[in-house]
Amino acid sequence: MDSVTTHTRSDVTKLLAERQQTTEKLEHLARELRSMAEPSADEADIDAYEREKILALVQSLQRKLESIDHALEMAEKGTYGMCEGCGDRIDPARLEILPQATLCLKCQRDFERRNKRNRR
Repeated sequence: MDSVTTHTRSDVTKLLAERQQTTEKLEHLARELRSMAEPSADEADIDAYEREKILALVQSLQRKLESIDHALEMAEKGTYGMCEGCGDRIDPARLEILPQATLCLKCQRDFERRNKRNRR
Protein backbone atom coordinates (compact mmCIF):
# COMPACT_ATOMS: atom_id res chain seq x y z
CA MET A 1 0.00 0.00 0.00
CA ASP A 2 1.52 3.34 -1.01
CA SER A 3 1.34 6.62 0.89
CA VAL A 4 -1.16 8.14 -1.55
CA THR A 5 -3.62 5.28 -0.90
CA THR A 6 -3.11 5.61 2.85
CA HIS A 7 -3.50 9.37 2.66
CA THR A 8 -6.69 8.99 0.61
CA ARG A 9 -8.16 6.45 3.04
CA SER A 10 -7.45 8.80 5.91
CA ASP A 11 -9.13 11.63 4.02
CA VAL A 12 -12.13 9.45 3.13
CA THR A 13 -12.50 8.60 6.82
CA LYS A 14 -12.49 12.33 7.63
CA LEU A 15 -15.00 13.02 4.86
CA LEU A 16 -17.32 10.30 6.10
CA ALA A 17 -17.11 11.63 9.66
CA GLU A 18 -17.77 15.17 8.41
CA ARG A 19 -20.70 13.87 6.36
CA GLN A 20 -22.18 12.14 9.42
CA GLN A 21 -21.77 15.25 11.56
CA THR A 22 -23.33 17.47 8.87
CA THR A 23 -26.25 15.09 8.42
CA GLU A 24 -26.86 15.07 12.17
CA LYS A 25 -26.86 18.89 12.25
CA LEU A 26 -29.36 18.97 9.38
CA GLU A 27 -31.63 16.50 11.16
CA HIS A 28 -31.42 18.56 14.36
CA LEU A 29 -32.38 21.75 12.51
CA ALA A 30 -35.26 19.97 10.76
CA ARG A 31 -36.58 18.82 14.15
CA GLU A 32 -36.19 22.34 15.50
CA LEU A 33 -38.19 23.80 12.60
CA ARG A 34 -40.95 21.21 13.04
CA SER A 35 -41.16 21.88 16.78
CA MET A 36 -41.64 25.63 16.43
CA ALA A 37 -45.16 26.39 17.59
CA GLU A 38 -47.42 28.96 16.00
CA PRO A 39 -46.23 32.30 17.37
CA SER A 40 -48.44 34.88 18.99
CA ALA A 41 -48.68 38.28 17.30
CA ASP A 42 -45.94 39.63 19.57
CA GLU A 43 -43.63 36.72 18.78
CA ALA A 44 -44.23 36.66 15.00
CA ASP A 45 -41.24 38.84 14.06
CA ILE A 46 -38.86 36.97 16.35
CA ASP A 47 -40.16 33.63 15.09
CA ALA A 48 -39.80 34.71 11.45
CA TYR A 49 -36.24 35.82 12.15
CA GLU A 50 -35.41 32.51 13.85
CA ARG A 51 -36.95 30.52 10.99
CA GLU A 52 -34.96 32.50 8.41
CA LYS A 53 -31.77 31.96 10.40
CA ILE A 54 -32.41 28.22 10.64
CA LEU A 55 -33.30 27.98 6.94
CA ALA A 56 -30.05 29.78 6.02
CA LEU A 57 -28.11 27.29 8.15
CA VAL A 58 -29.94 24.40 6.49
CA GLN A 59 -29.04 25.71 3.03
CA SER A 60 -25.41 26.14 4.04
CA LEU A 61 -25.25 22.62 5.46
CA GLN A 62 -26.92 21.19 2.36
CA ARG A 63 -24.26 22.83 0.16
CA LYS A 64 -21.57 21.43 2.46
CA LEU A 65 -23.11 17.96 2.20
CA GLU A 66 -23.08 18.23 -1.60
CA SER A 67 -19.40 19.24 -1.48
CA ILE A 68 -18.58 16.29 0.76
CA ASP A 69 -20.43 13.88 -1.54
CA HIS A 70 -18.57 15.32 -4.55
CA ALA A 71 -15.21 14.86 -2.76
CA LEU A 72 -16.18 11.27 -1.90
CA GLU A 73 -16.96 10.65 -5.59
CA MET A 74 -13.51 12.02 -6.46
CA ALA A 75 -11.97 9.63 -3.94
CA GLU A 76 -13.77 6.71 -5.59
CA LYS A 77 -12.35 7.79 -8.96
CA GLY A 78 -8.87 8.16 -7.48
CA THR A 79 -8.69 11.90 -8.10
CA TYR A 80 -9.23 13.11 -4.53
CA GLY A 81 -6.66 15.72 -3.56
CA MET A 82 -6.18 16.89 -7.13
CA CYS A 83 -7.42 20.37 -8.03
CA GLU A 84 -10.33 20.32 -10.46
CA GLY A 85 -9.19 23.69 -11.80
CA CYS A 86 -5.51 23.23 -12.61
CA GLY A 87 -4.86 19.55 -11.93
CA ASP A 88 -2.16 20.23 -9.32
CA ARG A 89 -2.15 18.53 -5.95
CA ILE A 90 -4.17 20.37 -3.28
CA ASP A 91 -2.05 21.33 -0.28
CA PRO A 92 -2.52 18.65 2.43
CA ALA A 93 -2.88 21.41 5.04
CA ARG A 94 -5.89 22.75 3.09
CA LEU A 95 -7.42 19.27 2.98
CA GLU A 96 -6.80 18.90 6.70
CA ILE A 97 -8.86 22.02 7.37
CA LEU A 98 -11.39 21.56 4.57
CA PRO A 99 -11.47 17.88 3.56
CA GLN A 100 -14.17 18.48 0.95
CA ALA A 101 -12.00 20.97 -0.98
CA THR A 102 -11.77 20.17 -4.70
CA LEU A 103 -9.85 23.30 -5.71
CA CYS A 104 -6.40 24.46 -4.66
CA LEU A 105 -6.26 27.81 -2.89
CA LYS A 106 -5.28 29.73 -6.04
CA CYS A 107 -8.11 28.23 -8.12
CA GLN A 108 -10.57 28.77 -5.25
CA ARG A 109 -9.65 32.45 -5.10
CA ASP A 110 -9.99 32.78 -8.89
CA PHE A 111 -13.38 31.05 -8.73
CA GLU A 112 -14.60 33.38 -5.96
CA ARG A 113 -13.39 36.48 -7.86
CA ARG A 114 -15.22 35.37 -11.03
CA ASN A 115 -18.42 34.71 -9.05
CA LYS A 116 -18.15 38.08 -7.34
CA ARG A 117 -17.81 39.85 -10.70
CA ASN A 118 -20.71 37.86 -12.20
CA ARG A 119 -23.02 38.86 -9.33
CA ARG A 120 -22.53 42.56 -9.95
